Amino acid sequence: MDDSLCVSDCTDCPRLVDSRSRIVNGVGPTDADVVFVGEGPGETEDAEGEPFVGRSGTVLDDALRDAGLAREDVRITNSVRCRPPENRDPRSGELDNCRRHLADELAAIDPEIVVALGKVPAQNLLERSVAVTSEAGDVADARVGDASYRVLICVHPAATLYDGSQKETFQSTIQTAAELAGDGDDGSGQARLGEW
Repeated sequence: MDDSLCVSDCTDCPRLVDSRSRIVNGVGPTDADVVFVGEGPGETEDAEGEPFVGRSGTVLDDALRDAGLAREDVRITNSVRCRPPENRDPRSGELDNCRRHLADELAAIDPEIVVALGKVPAQNLLERSVAVTSEAGDVADARVGDASYRVLICVHPAATLYDGSQKETFQSTIQTAAELAGDGDDGSGQARLGEW
């Protein structure tokens, strides 16, 4: 793990500091073509210190495999790095406080595509209201810190656990992410981005 991308001591959000057992930093290669951004750590992630390791992580891992990617090929991080109390949505001030850490991480990695996993990260990255169900699979430009990124809107993996009709949408969006990144085979990531 690249220590320069790790937040080791942050007390900007007192309620999150009180509810966390640790800061959960992003995992994966520091030169990944694809970065997945979730909402924030849940109970399992807080306990294990890694994003998307619970049931949602299994759904994500399966979709990555089906798209020809391995978890080790991608970067996975969150909009906030500390578990909100009772797994509530992060508040706007908390998202704002943690945005600099996300901006630093994205700038260091410089991915070809950023995948927003769910409504909270999509709205945080795009800084607008997002109807995730209807916009899933859409690509939009986002400015995070001093750089612009292509953001692919995706339903959260947990949505597939509660609503089976979301499974196909989720899987096809992950497939799109692999295609946009060029899947490491034909280097077509940047060329494909131009189509959007």
